[in-house]
Amino acid sequence: MPRINRQQHYPADHFINRELSLLQFQRRVLAQAADRSVPLLERLRFLCIVSSNLDEFFEIRVSGIKEQIRLGSRTVGIDGLTPTQLLDRVSKEVHNLIAEQYELLNEDILPALEAEGIVFLRRSVWNEPQRAWVRDYFLREVMPVLTPIGLDPAHPFPRVLNKSLNFAVELEGRDAFGRDSGAAIVQAPRALPRVIRLPVEICEHEHSFVFLSSILHCHVGELFSGMEVLGCYQFRVTRNSDLFVDEEEVKDLRVSLKGELQQRHYGDGVRLEVADNCSDTMANFLLQHFRLTAKDLYRTPGIVNLVRLNQVPDWVARPDLKYPPFAPRLPKTLEKRVDIFDAIRRQDILLHHPFQSFSPVIDLLRAAADDPAVLAVKMTVYRTGTDSVLMEHLVRAAQKGKEVTVVLELMARFDEEANITWANRLEEVGAHVVYGVFGYKTHAKLLMLVRREEDGLRRYVHLGTGNYHPGTTRFYTDFGLLTCNEEIGQDIAEVFKQLTGLGQAGSLRHLWQAPFSLQRNVVNAINAEAEIARAGGRGHIIAKMNALLEPETIEALYAASQAGVEIELIVRGPCALRPGVPGLSENIRVRSIIGRFLEHHRIFFFRANGEDRVYLSSADWMDRNFFGRIEIAFPVLDPRLKRRVIKEGLRAYLGDNCQAWEMLEDGRYRRKTPRGVHRAAQAILLSDLAGAH
Repeated sequence: MPRINRQQHYPADHFINRELSLLQFQRRVLAQAADRSVPLLERLRFLCIVSSNLDEFFEIRVSGIKEQIRLGSRTVGIDGLTPTQLLDRVSKEVHNLIAEQYELLNEDILPALEAEGIVFLRRSVWNEPQRAWVRDYFLREVMPVLTPIGLDPAHPFPRVLNKSLNFAVELEGRDAFGRDSGAAIVQAPRALPRVIRLPVEICEHEHSFVFLSSILHCHVGELFSGMEVLGCYQFRVTRNSDLFVDEEEVKDLRVSLKGELQQRHYGDGVRLEVADNCSDTMANFLLQHFRLTAKDLYRTPGIVNLVRLNQVPDWVARPDLKYPPFAPRLPKTLEKRVDIFDAIRRQDILLHHPFQSFSPVIDLLRAAADDPAVLAVKMTVYRTGTDSVLMEHLVRAAQKGKEVTVVLELMARFDEEANITWANRLEEVGAHVVYGVFGYKTHAKLLMLVRREEDGLRRYVHLGTGNYHPGTTRFYTDFGLLTCNEEIGQDIAEVFKQLTGLGQAGSLRHLWQAPFSLQRNVVNAINAEAEIARAGGRGHIIAKMNALLEPETIEALYAASQAGVEIELIVRGPCALRPGVPGLSENIRVRSIIGRFLEHHRIFFFRANGEDRVYLSSADWMDRNFFGRIEIAFPVLDPRLKRRVIKEGLRAYLGDNCQAWEMLEDGRYRRKTPRGVHRAAQAILLSDLAGAH
């Protein structure tokens, strides 16, 4: 099982709490929504991203804290906080964050959208034609699928789906059977849209919308004939969505996981959101039902699920209010050469997404399915989506008689159902589908083809920092490497042998692999830079990742800083390391880049006395990645490509003075303000690598 809870003890003041650091990241995302230099509809998207991120934060992180408290744990984290102390601080921080989020929505973004002819009409401003249209819509589309539940001994509180939209209704009077319970629940089916576009001919503005909640509020009385509605309040409960499968009990992971997925929607409540007009009586009743406390209650001055607004920018044809479109380009070596196998044989190929196209990876798999010389295809799949051209090519390759092996991670959070579906589909056509090693998520991004050529069998490999998901490659920054380097191919073959078979881990020539050697090699490389500095040389480390949390690695960085190593860290999300602390980390700088694209690639640079060792990886510097997952870090061996990675993946971001945030030693962040020439890394890379539509 994974070695997550190791027993080393470090000074608590060396570390910043993970959850609190993660909430600092949400503040940086919210700042994008507040930034008036960002196109208006993109600001709305960033506002929605904060809500989506907070949903997952409660489903996974807060639920974990609550579970510790429920079990009576008083364990102190590496930052010195007990679970109870942490939950108190999280609750206070999130309440403040949500208050700022809704103030930004109501006072800034919605008025700015209205000025551009994009309006969300409240009930109080509907004109008569709009009222008539809404009533017709309610009677025709909404009312037939609603099931109001009166609360009495024969009608207990209904099961409420995780994050679903519901309405608590306060009533007065007696119904046809003489009942006067005074309360009812109305659940909004997920099939109903939460935002509805009004016809242009009855509106003053070109883009006019109403919320489902407004429609239901207006006509909820239709559901309770002869009774008086005293109040109707939106509410939404967020539930524990982490999955647990007991290794000692499970016989078939796929079957066990299906059972767990059915219960995910009904886990323990961790957060209750209600509209700000909700009566105290109803709010307390709901809290009691979901076994929550006042600290778990979040009142919202607006709709309770802002994530639903994320659809609006796609519905509004206003390019002037969105980021300019771009077309990912191909590397020059692929622009002229049709045969992808020939291109890879000639030289390694580096792909930098989303600025460069993901299509070469798709083309490679398509060619593998069609080429009689390709004998075998092996691939790891973590996230790929419900509609994946890559998976279709794997299916086709199996149908054509190739030896297709897919290491499919069933426990990829929130993608489990899609992955189970693909597992079934692949097995139907004769592919070998395995689920890696129980207890260790397979997070490495590996694709290997075995092809018969004139000089024998040759392995063609794709290694990546991001998922095999063509959709996210348009929004996530990632590197991918195409190579037929013999030694790297042998390493990848060894990893696949571990994942599909049994036996001891073999030695790898070039790859660093978790859970065996990745953390050890990272720490050794950090320590080597420290030794160089102590000997009078120049030690230099640059690392880019999504999260930095593993304490032994952080302590190694502190020791290297004290030895005089220059350490530059680009950490998008949570960072437990404290930079710039005198006597501890004065040579460490941490920055975070928040922009149009989600920063996702992991890059590790060690100067190594001028050798400039560069690794790309699927892994962050976290306990779970080092000890609880199967991960890969792979070297960039081609000097030309190594220079590209340093220039595009590191130097561009270290030089960013527009979208960069510098971390302070107390865990807060300060945004860089440009002086002189404005340099935004993502904009520079778009200009250098991509093309306009």
